[in-house]
Amino acid sequence: MNTFLHDWGLAVITFLPLVGAAVMMAIPRAEEQLQKIVALVASTAALAVGIWILAEFDYDRAGSMQFEINRRWIEIIHSRFSMGVDGIALPLLILTVAIIPLCVIYSWNHIPSPGNAKAFLILILILETGVIGSFVAHDLILFFVFFEIVLLPMYFLIGVWGGEQRQYAAIKFFLYTLFGSALMIVAFLALFWLSGANSFDMTELHNAARVPGALSNTAQVLIFGGMFVGFAIKVPMFPFHTWLPDAHTQAPTVGSVILAALLLKLGTYGFVRIAIGIMPSYASHKWAPVLVVLSTIGIIYGALGCLAQTDMKRLIAFSSVAHMGFTMLGISTLTDFGINAAIFGMVAHGLITGMLFFVAGSMKERYHTLELKRLGGLLVSAPKMGWILGFCSMASLGLPGLAGFWGEFPAILAAYNPAEGLSKALFRTCMVIAAIGTVFAAGYLLWMFQRTSFGTPKDEFADDPHITDVSRPEWIAWTPLLISIVLFGFLPGLMFDVTNPAVKIVAAAAGIGG
Repeated sequence: MNTFLHDWGLAVITFLPLVGAAVMMAIPRAEEQLQKIVALVASTAALAVGIWILAEFDYDRAGSMQFEINRRWIEIIHSRFSMGVDGIALPLLILTVAIIPLCVIYSWNHIPSPGNAKAFLILILILETGVIGSFVAHDLILFFVFFEIVLLPMYFLIGVWGGEQRQYAAIKFFLYTLFGSALMIVAFLALFWLSGANSFDMTELHNAARVPGALSNTAQVLIFGGMFVGFAIKVPMFPFHTWLPDAHTQAPTVGSVILAALLLKLGTYGFVRIAIGIMPSYASHKWAPVLVVLSTIGIIYGALGCLAQTDMKRLIAFSSVAHMGFTMLGISTLTDFGINAAIFGMVAHGLITGMLFFVAGSMKERYHTLELKRLGGLLVSAPKMGWILGFCSMASLGLPGLAGFWGEFPAILAAYNPAEGLSKALFRTCMVIAAIGTVFAAGYLLWMFQRTSFGTPKDEFADDPHITDVSRPEWIAWTPLLISIVLFGFLPGLMFDVTNPAVKIVAAAAGIGG
């Protein structure tokens, strides 16, 4: 069995959700309960394989690719079906296979209007395959295919089951991402042809691109620029962020959770694994000042945007712009310390912001509004939900002892000593500004919590029987996330020890040499 896992485990975990979706297509739409069971079984089976991989992973070799698959695929374009997982991909893989079944459980009694559980859950399973495949793909064309697979399911989740402005938000999301993908594939092709590599395998491209004289300095900068736009839109970084608040605000609850917890990580992962991990250090060093400046602007802009919001869900959406700014701040340092902080930040943001969107969705279902001026008294009407919201708000603002702290504080600290050759004055200035952003974060999150939870319920909701406390499916969906936020807050080494060996390899290539 272990041989099978090492030979085919990543293919199985990638396509199990797709198999579940195929089975659901054969089940009549009227069998809604059976549809939900199949979706839960398929996503839970992927989680079980993920736990098996976690148990069999060789942590002494976390810097090396494991469970590798390398088979013929599209020979005419020199692309192979190549997969692998190391210490960078493993936490994100486990996050993905954990989040999706929780979303299915939450959706058990929360299928949004206009209904149709069959189509809704099929799209979620297809999306899961795309996200898993993106994290384990080791061939650029295979990565691009999985990267694009997530586009259509999310487009339909927003466009069909979203809010009043769902069509506008869905089209905006689609066009932004498609534009970034177009530049990204051009960059991939240019890297392949100009480097003289024999395939799109990431390791081979890495080696070919770093041969002296293989790529001119101009080519390096331009290729990195194409990747930068593609990944920056997905993160999203300022000024490519404008699609995100609309998409989050209009998406159904689990759509917002998946978008925040998983899809945004495809951009930051792409920066670490591909842009910095493959390209010669000259390109990374030339783009690092751009990354750090835009990241810092994003931190402050996102925080100020939160303070200007009147809708709770839109406020949480703008907070993602700020939090992902901290992740990109860590990446921009090109150091192992900064990139480790960034990967931790990716997982922490997925857990915490995913929870915030879960709670916001449950409040919207009960109150039928998320206007802050109409909310209040949640600790009176639904005290357990109110305390969960307070806990997640504290985690999001970076309270020590909770996971959010280890995603932000080390990223800020890493900016004090960026990689050799980068401007310490610039990075230290950005470090101070980013630190000020944490104060803004405390301001807007505590303000949101106060407006929604303190005081007494407004007259229109004072005796509303529909405002109930946390339900059983919500408890089941939320408890693993709440435990994880505390666990990683007190034991950050659980993740840092896994990511560090692989990150050291990336940082050494990005920060040293030419």
